[in-house]
Amino acid sequence: MDKRLEFNSMTLVELQELFLTLGEKKYRAEQFFRFLHAQKNFEIENLKQFSNTLIEKLKNEGFINKSTIYKRYESKIDNTKKYLIRLEDNRIIETVFMDYKTYTTVCISSQVGCRMGCSFCASTKENFKRNLTACEMLNQIYLIEKDLNLKITNVVIMGIGEPLDNYDNVLKFLNILNDERGKNLSLRNVTISTCGLVDNIYKLAKENLPITLTISLHNPFQKERSEIMPISNKYSIEEIIKACKFYFEKTKRRVSFEYTIIKGQNDSQKHAKELKRVLKDLNCHINIIPLNEIKEFDGISPDTKYIYIFKEKLKKLSLNATIRKKQGIDINGACGQLRQGVIEQES
Repeated sequence: MDKRLEFNSMTLVELQELFLTLGEKKYRAEQFFRFLHAQKNFEIENLKQFSNTLIEKLKNEGFINKSTIYKRYESKIDNTKKYLIRLEDNRIIETVFMDYKTYTTVCISSQVGCRMGCSFCASTKENFKRNLTACEMLNQIYLIEKDLNLKITNVVIMGIGEPLDNYDNVLKFLNILNDERGKNLSLRNVTISTCGLVDNIYKLAKENLPITLTISLHNPFQKERSEIMPISNKYSIEEIIKACKFYFEKTKRRVSFEYTIIKGQNDSQKHAKELKRVLKDLNCHINIIPLNEIKEFDGISPDTKYIYIFKEKLKKLSLNATIRKKQGIDINGACGQLRQGVIEQES
């Protein structure tokens, strides 16, 4: 990859510092920032406010990272669309657009591949290649907005990769996304999903951002969770819950827990009771997800009636839970089904 400055991964403050070193006024940096993130322009030659001399100066310093849409799949069941996004180095990631009538959501990737190794998730079946930069996360949103000619109102970082394993780039992404001179998206409309990187949950809490944190739990018993989620061998459930309580104390934001139902493995009364014990005294919500099957995992997805039975078990224990509707299941766009896509076949 190009090792020069990646302009559309730079915060406004960073751009202002750069422009000052080039002998330019700070307001020029704001013009450039708006060009990149409000106008969503990838071609530096389109900067009509800048002289040719300034454009050449910028070209010597860095470049605009230009992701492109490789392919789009459209669900015949709902209005979900899955995008294969080609990065500058020809690697492919997957991004999902979901239309909920009153708001629009994109589920973006944060890494190329994933090193967490969760057995039921397709994203980790390809080898981890690298982290995405801030603009490679932003570009997923901008490309879909341009392609569909609409405004994205909600962002979930739940695609390929573990966001808190790419902490610095994700923080920079949030900084740029939220800037009023760019996309200007409220961080209250952003959700970050993690399998439980405890150290970085504490770091994120101290940032005191109004984002929603969601934990991929999937089993309340330490030994059983470790069998499907290797990260549990490093961070125990007890440590994760302690970090979540700290997160709530710092941000006053309710934590969510994703709980994928695998028929006959994590859906018994004892699992419901253990969830009650584990989540005691924590302001939280449980998001029940039907397993979206992949060929590498032999777990069985329960039918709708079965899922509602488990939800009732939680309700009787006074646990707040909802069932996530399957989106884009016919295009492998549902939770846990995103992959690295077409694996650099043309590189």
